[in-house]
Amino acid sequence: MSWLWEVGELVAGLDARPEGAVSAAGGASIDTRTLQPGDLFFALKGERDGHDFVAAALDKGACAAVVDAAHGPSLAGRGALLVVDDVLAAMERLGRASRARVDARIAAVTGSVGKTGTKEALRHVLAGQGATHASVASYNNHWGVPLTLSRMPRETRFGVFEVGMSAPDEIRPLSRMVRPHVAIVTIVEPVHIEAFPSVDAIADAKGEIFAGLEPGGTAIVNRDNAFWGRLSAHAMAGPAGRVVTFGRDEKADVRALSIALDPEGSRVEASIFGRRVDYALGTPGQHNALNSLAVLAAVHALGADVDAAAAALADLRPVAGRGLRRTVSLPGGGEVVLVDDAYNANPASMRAALATFAALPVPGNGRRIAVLGDMLELGPRSAEWHAELAGPVDAAGIDLVFASGAQMAHLFQALPGSRQGAHAADAAALEPAVLAALRPGDVVMVKGSKGSLVSRIVAAIAALDSAGQS
Repeated sequence: MSWLWEVGELVAGLDARPEGAVSAAGGASIDTRTLQPGDLFFALKGERDGHDFVAAALDKGACAAVVDAAHGPSLAGRGALLVVDDVLAAMERLGRASRARVDARIAAVTGSVGKTGTKEALRHVLAGQGATHASVASYNNHWGVPLTLSRMPRETRFGVFEVGMSAPDEIRPLSRMVRPHVAIVTIVEPVHIEAFPSVDAIADAKGEIFAGLEPGGTAIVNRDNAFWGRLSAHAMAGPAGRVVTFGRDEKADVRALSIALDPEGSRVEASIFGRRVDYALGTPGQHNALNSLAVLAAVHALGADVDAAAAALADLRPVAGRGLRRTVSLPGGGEVVLVDDAYNANPASMRAALATFAALPVPGNGRRIAVLGDMLELGPRSAEWHAELAGPVDAAGIDLVFASGAQMAHLFQALPGSRQGAHAADAAALEPAVLAALRPGDVVMVKGSKGSLVSRIVAAIAALDSAGQS
């Protein structure tokens, strides 16, 4: 069996002192709920201290637990330990060791909107061309990036990493850890704006991703976005060898000649450095179609097969929390279609989601219903940006809006009475009103920032399916 990490590699990579019978690692984990036998457990300190779960991790079959020196004495004798100065710093060291040992082509993705979808699309198209390792879900922060690096097998041919931020100076160290050959910024929008003085400053923070590029690497930016020039300047001030642009703009290197949208996906005619490539995309929405151009630009820069990647995009599908659809049987008979877009939200992604939702057909006497939670971290203009969603709601032909949270109250008040479903202070209070309103033929989209917890309404609607079949 080929282990992810041999014992000697772990000790050296972590700069750790082993105690007990440490064995080779088959994986890496920070959560005992998902830990698999043979995983290395990192006792990170977050909302709860991971050292409190060391015993549980070892009981579940962890090969060892990485613990800090302060907890080492109290945990001595409990099982295999790797004692370090600081657990997060040790995980970062192991991540760098992992990056150093692979002979892989690496891409990194950031952006105000669309980074997870773009990362997933890149992972999907590259997987058919070689062993591909990518971030799980949205593991894009100070612990998600080094954890993803530490999980990367030595035989990896392509690596795809998502890099995020909520404040300045967070992306640069992560990018330098990943050392990508290609770095993408999907778009810059006023997201996490409460932590920044301006959208220009957000662009500067996103531009930090280019600081970690391998010398001569490729920066990929959205030519349609007002900040493309600012981002290009950041790239060329660093180690980038070239800037590649994508979008509808006639000067884009990878350009959409036409995009034909339908509820299930789109057909794209593109010019890729002057060569025409036509392809189908299995995820709906113009924003996804435009980001697919960035995907193909990255495939080209990584030296992979662009035609094969374009063909693979037809099999791409939405994932949970980001547009996944399911048909739910109601207890009294009939069905509703549920669109789960509850992972995150900001003004740009909300407009894109509403536009995509508008194209979804509504059967019979069904209604188009939007369940919307607060868009968080928008700063002093939050009320204004929430209220302004009334226009996109109208354009999308939404019949009823159910709104959760203090900020979504501004949208709810801006709607005509005929479109007002219900408003509540939080998702838990709104849930009964949403469930009571559903009737056969309805098509329901749920979207909000992760912290708005509207995902609980997705779960409640989905649970009606089993109730209807009991």
